[in-house]
Amino acid sequence: MDWTGRHLLPLLHVPDKGLLSNVPQLSDRISSSFMLILVISVGLLVLVTFFMIYFAIRYRRKRHPEAEKVKESLALEIAWTVIPTILVFIMFYVGWENFTPLRKAPPGAMTVHVTARMWSWQFEYENGLKSSTLNVPVGKSVSLLINSTDVIHSLFIPHFKIKEDAVPGLETKLWLVADREGEYNIFCAEYCGQGHSSMLTKVIAMSAEEFSAWYNQAEDAKDDTKGPVPMNVQELLDDNGCLDCHSTDGSIQVGPTFKGIYGRKETVISEGKEREIAVDDAYVRKSIIGPDEDVVKGFPDVMPSFEEVLSSDEINAIIEYLKQLK
Repeated sequence: MDWTGRHLLPLLHVPDKGLLSNVPQLSDRISSSFMLILVISVGLLVLVTFFMIYFAIRYRRKRHPEAEKVKESLALEIAWTVIPTILVFIMFYVGWENFTPLRKAPPGAMTVHVTARMWSWQFEYENGLKSSTLNVPVGKSVSLLINSTDVIHSLFIPHFKIKEDAVPGLETKLWLVADREGEYNIFCAEYCGQGHSSMLTKVIAMSAEEFSAWYNQAEDAKDDTKGPVPMNVQELLDDNGCLDCHSTDGSIQVGPTFKGIYGRKETVISEGKEREIAVDDAYVRKSIIGPDEDVVKGFPDVMPSFEEVLSSDEINAIIEYLKQLK
C-alpha cells in the first residue's frame, strides 16, 4: 500500500486531460502542507514540554521552600495568546485549501452513488448497474455521492488518502482518479456495530476498454434480442451485503447461516415473545421485507428492510437458492 503523495489525485481540481502529468506538483503541495502542520505541532509540543521540565527543576521545593508571589507580564500573556492563534489560523487555512477541492469533482466526472449499510458497500452507476466493488477506469474522474441507510459509516480508501462519512439522510461527496490499474482496499473507518470489521471491499481500477466492457453489461442485459439473462443469486446476495452477515457454509456470523436454513425449525422473537416457526417461502419473504418482525433468537435485530431494494423476482430467486443449500 502506497502511503506517499504520488497518488493523491483527488485533490487536483483540473480536467482529466493531462491530469497524470501534474502528480509531482500535487505531491509536493500535499507533502508541504502536511509537513507544515507537523512541524508546528511538534514545535509546540517540544516548547511546552521544555518549559514544563525547566520550571519543575528551576522552582522545585528544595530551592524554593517558601512560595513567592509571581508578578504578571502583559507582554508575555499577549505573546502566548497571539502566537498560537496565528499558528492555528495558518494550519486552518492550509487544511481548508486542501479540503475544499476534495469535495468538488471536475466537470465531466463519472457519477457513482455509494450506499453504506450494516455491513457492506454498494456502488450504483448512471446506467443502473450495481456492484459491491468500486470499479473505475484509469485516468477518469469519478464523483462519489455517498449516503447511509442506517447508521454513520465512513468511506476510507487509504491508497488515495481520502475519507468521507456516510451519514443517514445527508449526501456527502468525494472524488478520485486512479492513475494505474490495480486493486485497492476500501474500509469503513467509523465503528458501526458488530460487523464493522468485515465491512471491506475494493477499488478495482481497470483500463478504459475493460471498464467499458464491464459497464455495458447492464445494457446488454436489457437487450431482448440476446435472450433472457439468468440471475446470478450468489452475486445478488453479495451485491446487497447479505453474505457479510449470513454465511453459506454453516459458520455463524452476525446472522444465522443460509446453509440448511430452509425448512428448519427456528425460535424467533415476535413482539417480545418467543415462538417457533418453520422457515418456508412466507417466512423468508417476510424476513427480507420486514426483518424486525420475527428475529431469530440469539441474533441481533440489525438487518435493514430490503422492500424497496429487491424485486419480487429477486426475492423468489433467493428463496429457490436457499432451498438448494442443504
